[in-house]
Amino acid sequence: MKFQQLMSRVGVPLLALILVAMAYRSYGWNGVAVAASLMVMWALLHFNRLMQVLKRAARRPIGYLDSAVMLNAKLKPGVTLMHVVALTKALGELKSVKDRQPEVYRWTDGSESHVTCEFFDGKLMKWQLVRPEVTEDTP
Repeated sequence: MKFQQLMSRVGVPLLALILVAMAYRSYGWNGVAVAASLMVMWALLHFNRLMQVLKRAARRPIGYLDSAVMLNAKLKPGVTLMHVVALTKALGELKSVKDRQPEVYRWTDGSESHVTCEFFDGKLMKWQLVRPEVTEDTP
């Protein structure tokens, strides 16, 4: 298991427990109430951002974006699938077997250029931009 995964599974709950214990030791039950309120607020902020991203993505066709070239320029290894969906404002078209790792998604723009992204455990591992060949008869 990677260190980052270990920290997200064990570190965050451990940090929350330490925060509550310190709040209780310093301020009693009032401190526990404030610490719990802060943790709930943090969770609600993340949930609200996720809902806003998905609300915007629901308004667009699956796998469509404005510019594949611009998406290609903005991508970096390690960004989350939610971050890519926020950039494209659309859900990607699934190109791999459902519920299997790695997950492969494709976003296509109006000029038939497309970006194919490969995610492993929700993190972007690699991507490829494909642009259609331009012939002389093509306007």
